[in-house]
Amino acid sequence: MKILVIVPAYNEEENILNVVNEIKLVNLQHELRYIVINDCSIDNTEFICRDASLDYLSLPVNLGIGGAVQCGYRYALEHDYDIAIQLDGDGQHNPINIPQLIEPIITGHSDVVIGSRFLRKKGFQSSRMRRLGIAIIRYAIRLCCGTRITDATSGFRAVNKNLIKLYSDEYAHDYPEPEAIVTATLNGYKVSEVPVEMNERIGGKTSINALRSIYYMVKVPLALIVYRLSIRKSRKMVIDNE
Repeated sequence: MKILVIVPAYNEEENILNVVNEIKLVNLQHELRYIVINDCSIDNTEFICRDASLDYLSLPVNLGIGGAVQCGYRYALEHDYDIAIQLDGDGQHNPINIPQLIEPIITGHSDVVIGSRFLRKKGFQSSRMRRLGIAIIRYAIRLCCGTRITDATSGFRAVNKNLIKLYSDEYAHDYPEPEAIVTATLNGYKVSEVPVEMNERIGGKTSINALRSIYYMVKVPLALIVYRLSIRKSRKMVIDNE
């Protein structure tokens, strides 16, 4: 199988080389490649990628995490990959967990697999404010589609070929991880989780501060509910037209 690791990176000059080197150390029986999506960084991220001869794409404008990841999915689609893995460029996700992440997809038990830090509660567990936001989003996802996910905001996940196609066409640009779960579930795909251990960011600066965490807690659940209602309305229109 052909497996691609999508690494979105914005101003990750302190982390990106170590992240890629750790990906290269992963031992799989399948072809494993990576692509760094440099989201118009204003630091030395692009220079480091070029100087180290990494596989990367540089976006001409900053698209945000959703646009960068969707670019990676389109790359995976165009190059006929069987599995795509999202792995952040800040060093929080441990590539050593990639074999466990893709196993349910390879065996056909899941279409989307999320790496959850909360199943075994080992490693970095995020701030109290972030955990509160995750709990609210977890409830919103359950309300929207009945799916129980412990780590809905985890950006460490793997998808099969069908989801590569779906996410290439439809992927939220702002805080996309929870909506991607709802999108997959409402389209009939199976979402599951596996336990992983995450690291605390070593360098660089997170884009989610205390104020944005509050915004996150309000915006994302509302976006999920609106998305769910829009899907219901569009399906009703299809049925009425038939």
